[in-house]
Amino acid sequence: MSYTKFVASLVRASSGNVSKMRVSPARCRSTVASPRSQEEKKQEQMDGCPVVQAEPVELISQTKNATDVHLNKIHIDFDNTEEAYKSKRSVELLRSLLVFNLCAVDFLVEKNKELMELSKKLLGQRGFEKLMKMTFYGQFVAGEDHNSIKPLIHKNQAFGVGAVLDYSVEEDLTREEAEKKEMDSCVSEAEKESPDTDHREKKYKAHRQFGDRRGGVISARTYFYADEAKCDNQMETFINCIKASGGASSDGFSAIKMTALGRPQFLLQFSEVLVKWRQFFHFLAAQQGKSDMTVLEKKLELEQLKESLAHMGVGAKDDIENWFTGEKLGLSGTIDLLDWNSLINDTTKISNLLMMPNLETGQLEPLLSKFTAEEESQMKRMLQRMDILAKHALENGVRLMVDAEQTYFQPAISRLTLEMQRKFNREKPVIFNTYQCYLKEAYDNITLDVELSRREGWYFGAKLVRGAYMYQERARAEEIGYEDPINPDYEATNRMYHKCLEYVLEEIEHSRKANIMVATHNEDTVKFTLKKMNEMDLSPTENKVYFGQLLGMCDQISFPLGQAGFPVYKYVPYGPVNEVIPYLSRRAQENRGFMKGSQRERSLLWKELRRRFLGGQIFYKPVY
Repeated sequence: MSYTKFVASLVRASSGNVSKMRVSPARCRSTVASPRSQEEKKQEQMDGCPVVQAEPVELISQTKNATDVHLNKIHIDFDNTEEAYKSKRSVELLRSLLVFNLCAVDFLVEKNKELMELSKKLLGQRGFEKLMKMTFYGQFVAGEDHNSIKPLIHKNQAFGVGAVLDYSVEEDLTREEAEKKEMDSCVSEAEKESPDTDHREKKYKAHRQFGDRRGGVISARTYFYADEAKCDNQMETFINCIKASGGASSDGFSAIKMTALGRPQFLLQFSEVLVKWRQFFHFLAAQQGKSDMTVLEKKLELEQLKESLAHMGVGAKDDIENWFTGEKLGLSGTIDLLDWNSLINDTTKISNLLMMPNLETGQLEPLLSKFTAEEESQMKRMLQRMDILAKHALENGVRLMVDAEQTYFQPAISRLTLEMQRKFNREKPVIFNTYQCYLKEAYDNITLDVELSRREGWYFGAKLVRGAYMYQERARAEEIGYEDPINPDYEATNRMYHKCLEYVLEEIEHSRKANIMVATHNEDTVKFTLKKMNEMDLSPTENKVYFGQLLGMCDQISFPLGQAGFPVYKYVPYGPVNEVIPYLSRRAQENRGFMKGSQRERSLLWKELRRRFLGGQIFYKPVY
């Protein structure tokens, strides 16, 4: 079923009779407990630049003809500081050294909020802002608004580095305020009235002790729902970001978060339904003796499936027959998980999407006893806002990057992003989904989505990250009592990242319709990607493989890649000084681990400053 029909069905007035409900599952999370013992010693590697011995890398040449690739060897030396920092004035290098050294001091990081408040009192607002722009803000934030960031964006572009614009303003809430907002926005009226009568799983219910979703999160913005007017304002902010990205370059990205666009109650509930429908598919596959197959190999025999569903009472025999013929499914006599996912019927009320199978009885049951008219309206508005943003991205020539979030929201986020891709990625990749490779089911998720894009003929777009919610996810799973969705250690996450990356690279080699952003600060992963591109004859000028790093970090990776012709992007946060303090506070926390885990970037900065001093270039100014 098309995204157009899907959204249209959700935004119609709620009237008339509703036909027999059919729901599409998405990806559920695997559940195997993981040890916690290696987390802290590996976090620096997951989020920072590891200590590696850089060697010249042989790469494919730039070419405009993808069908006639002529290999001239390009050497990228990640130790060449003159190339890495040629876009930086010496004072910027000194600022980087100062900030990175401050981030390595535990006391300063732990008390950073208190110290910033003290600085504000001592220096006044103007003095405080000037201090921040000379230090942390100047290092990690591009400017206060979409006009002030243009000089930095243009300078980076001149040296081959693009931008993923990210408006990084957050509310500065207390923990108690955050918990109250979360509980108010994630608990439905039906749950409040009859908390013991619903069929909810505890993973997909709000829990006050984890209501503050900022806890244990590195470098990811957090939005808390207040009301629909605030969601409209945040949508307008994203639209301005899209327009700014379109005005700054012809091939930029803009990042959005779905929790900014509506009441998260819907994401929680829809995620649970999607997961349970996928579990239902695997339950039926096990009945047919296919439980040991991989996710794409499992194919339900259609006639057996019809008999099983009729026996369970899921639907009348004629209804079940229509389910698999109306969409021209099952022509091969089998149904796989992607066919199963397509069984979404037009409904006049969005709450009819929130039906789920009871694996004990085989019956379809409502997730909650009822939904209020306002809850129906809130769900529809979230989808309308997504559609509006996608249309603005298409009109402005901007690619939209949908950020990943917590696992209890992510199945719904991924499913809705997939529906956007089905509509907007027909001619080129406009919508990109984000895959977190610290999840045990990351490979299953990405292979299913690539296969769907292959079958339907649209452009697959992905950003590959290791993940930002590890500590929070593990603590929540242990405390609440469900199995840990995270890989057991850094090595397993690294293997998963490279496995997913290699799969998408092979798809690019096969069809040239897949696109991926390798979002990492890990130099070994960058080298792995370049090696694979070389082996597969993937030219950087085809713009199928992108690289991404955060502004203010790992310039020794970003700029040599950009100047060698590879599409590379910095995640560019922006916003008023006072309003990005929460972002800067977390950046300080991240850099503490980053700087303790590796001396590499500081040593390269010192090396370049010494080279300039000895060469009489201490007042070096970039020319572009």
